Amino acid sequence: MDITGKKIAIMLDEQYQELEVWYPYYRFLEAGGHVEFIAPQAGKTYMSKLGYPCVSTNSVDTVSGEDFDAVVIPGGWCPDFMRRDERMIRFMQQCVSADIVLAAICHGGWMLCCTDALRGKRATSFVAIKHDIINAGATWVDEQCVVDGKLITARQPDDLPAFCKAIIEGLA
Repeated sequence: MDITGKKIAIMLDEQYQELEVWYPYYRFLEAGGHVEFIAPQAGKTYMSKLGYPCVSTNSVDTVSGEDFDAVVIPGGWCPDFMRRDERMIRFMQQCVSADIVLAAICHGGWMLCCTDALRGKRATSFVAIKHDIINAGATWVDEQCVVDGKLITARQPDDLPAFCKAIIEGLA
């Protein structure tokens, strides 16, 4: 599927899960999308859990949720760092308010818990944050990839093919 002209934000911070950043990044580029890494600081190198570097494209201070057609929240430990930063939470809420595709994998659901995006929805995540997802108002299910309207969630790196396919279909 072709997503030419679609703008996708991948949220970024320290200790991200490598596959959950790079697999979507390259998949969306292959499909014609424009991808930007949104982080607390522009131009900063953020290290993955295994030390793989990723340079942020934009500071969260210079973008708005309505600038994008989709936002992807990877897992690893970066969502724990992101949710400590009110600017990152504010950007996430802007994405929710803009009614764009919201996609979270693994621990990425923690950022959705900081908003009202999960209330009344079906969602999945890594099992360790199951109760966080439930307490944020979602019905948690143990499925590879869950699509509920514009909310797309997945459990772990093994789910990336289904996760990315669902995002691309949501953008097409």
